[in-house]
Amino acid sequence: MTPDMSIVALVLHASFVVQVVMVILLTISIASWSAIIRKLMAIKHIKELNEEFERVFWSGTSLNELFAGANQNAKLSGPMERIFASGMREYQKLRERRITDPGTLLDGARRAMRASFQREMDMAESQLAFLATVGSISPYIGLFGTVWGIMHAFTGLASLQQVTLATVAPGIAEALVATAIGLFAAIPAVIGYNRFAHDVDRIAIKLETFIEEFSNILQRNLGAQSGSSTASGH
Repeated sequence: MTPDMSIVALVLHASFVVQVVMVILLTISIASWSAIIRKLMAIKHIKELNEEFERVFWSGTSLNELFAGANQNAKLSGPMERIFASGMREYQKLRERRITDPGTLLDGARRAMRASFQREMDMAESQLAFLATVGSISPYIGLFGTVWGIMHAFTGLASLQQVTLATVAPGIAEALVATAIGLFAAIPAVIGYNRFAHDVDRIAIKLETFIEEFSNILQRNLGAQSGSSTASGH
C-alpha cells in the first residue's frame, strides 16, 4: 500500500519529539502574526496622530493653546504632541522659577523633549526584539526537529534487512515538515521586523526634526523677548 504522504498524516505519524517541536513552532508563529498585526495598527496610529498634530502645529495656533490642548488630550495624544508638551511644560516651569537666561530655558526644554523622545522610541520599538528573535531561532528549532526525526527514522530502519525508498521516504518527510514549519514562522517575522524597523527609523527622524524645529521657535521667541526687554530698559 502507498503510504499517506499528506501534511496532516506526516504530522500525526511523526515522533513525539518532532511533534513537540511542531507545536512550539506553531505557537511561535501564531504569537508572531499577532505581534505583526498589532504593530501594523500601532505604527499606522502613530503616523496618523503625528501628522494631525503637525498640521495643527504649523497652522498658526499659539504655543499656549497647543499646550492646553495637549494637556486636555494627554491620553489620546501622539508621540509628537507628547514631546511638545514635555518641552513646553519644562519651559514654563523654568519661567515660573524666575529663570530668564535664554540658554538655560532652551536647554531645559530640549532635555525634557529628548527624554520624552527616548520614551516614545522605546514604545515604538516594542515587539521588534521578539520578531527578530523569532526570525533567527525558528529555523534552528525546525532544523533540530528535522535532525531528530531523521535520526529516529534511520533508527527504526536499522532492524530491516531490505531498505527501499518507500520505507525511508515517510520518516524523512515527517522530519522535514518541522523545517518547513520553522521557515513558515521565521519568514513573516523577518519581513515584519525589517518593515517595522524602517518605519520606526522614519518616525524617529520625524520626531527629531520636530524637536529641532520647535527648539528654533523657542529660541526665536526668547530672542524676541530679550530684545524687547532690552529696548524697554533703554
